[in-house]
Amino acid sequence: MMLKIKLVKSLNGRLKKHIATAESFGLRKIGQETIQPDNAQTRGKIAKIGYLLQVTEVE
Repeated sequence: MMLKIKLVKSLNGRLKKHIATAESFGLRKIGQETIQPDNAQTRGKIAKIGYLLQVTEVE
C-alpha cells in the first residue's frame, strides 16, 4: 500500500522541524505531491505535519 501526500498549506512561518519534515517528503511548494510507502515512519511524519497535508491511499 502506498500513500499519495500533497502539500496544501504554506510552509511560511512554520516551525523549523515541520519544514524539515515536509522537505524530507520532497515537498517544498504548495500543490506538490509525492508517493510514499505506508509504514510506521511515514505515518509518524504525517502525524507531525498532518495539518499541512492532504493524504490519500493508492494501491
